[in-house]
Amino acid sequence: MTERKPPGISFESWVDRQIREAEARGEFAALPGAGQPLPEGVEAPYDELWWIKRKMVREGLACLPPALALRKEAEDALEAAWAAPTAEAARRIVAEVNPRIREMMLKPPPGPPLGLKPYDLDEIARGWHARRADRPGGGPG
Repeated sequence: MTERKPPGISFESWVDRQIREAEARGEFAALPGAGQPLPEGVEAPYDELWWIKRKMVREGLACLPPALALRKEAEDALEAAWAAPTAEAARRIVAEVNPRIREMMLKPPPGPPLGLKPYDLDEIARGWHARRADRPGGGPG
């Protein structure tokens, strides 16, 4: 059984009245985000580092161990080499990442192993030509 309202106190508290009056004036009608879905992750458990993670996503930053970051860089370089306009450009793109691979092979950082070796520039050029030859029409471009 619930308690009865004590005598002398209105059904509406002071705060409730202010909210009701502001709503009647239309002060809640044009709030930012009105009618839009809640942001993603709002139902996730609280994370003290939420603001750091959101900032990193917004800035395009990643927090990978050095070996994994270099693996990703090497993958991106290889992909860019295959899309390069010339075989020489492909060699140049891959040649830029090779010194970092060699350095990490000689001085491995803590964390997962690198699992890479420097790219063979001649092999990259042959692969670039082979990919172009496999295209319909058989030519560059």
